[in-house]
Amino acid sequence: MEKLYTAEVTATGGRKGHVKSSDGVIDMPLSIPEGLGGEKGKSNPEQLFAAGYAACFQSALLVVAGQHKERLNPDSTVTAHVDLNKMENGSYSLTVKLAVDLKGVENGKAKQMVDEAHQICPYSVGTRGNINVELEVL
Repeated sequence: MEKLYTAEVTATGGRKGHVKSSDGVIDMPLSIPEGLGGEKGKSNPEQLFAAGYAACFQSALLVVAGQHKERLNPDSTVTAHVDLNKMENGSYSLTVKLAVDLKGVENGKAKQMVDEAHQICPYSVGTRGNINVELEVL
């Protein structure tokens, strides 16, 4: 394995704290989700995870599209829905649904490309066997 990049982000104060990346690009307060009593206008770990997963999966789709000699419509989207769940034993878990809209790509071909992207996306590889990820082709 060849390391290509290391992201470094420091959190203080947990879900009601602050995160800052080593390069200062991310420098923001956090809150628990507003629907759970958190502050409006602040992000939370689930949103940050969803943003990273959606962007990474879109990049994996671009790689797969190139392998298929397809050109993705620039308006194609990946929307990551990340659920925070409370388990019966009191622990917490995440589940993910990736809703993919490959505008202009026939549904069967789009499903094949989404499945292939799921095999190479680093987030998909990293969560496999740990987080249930549902793929939805719109």
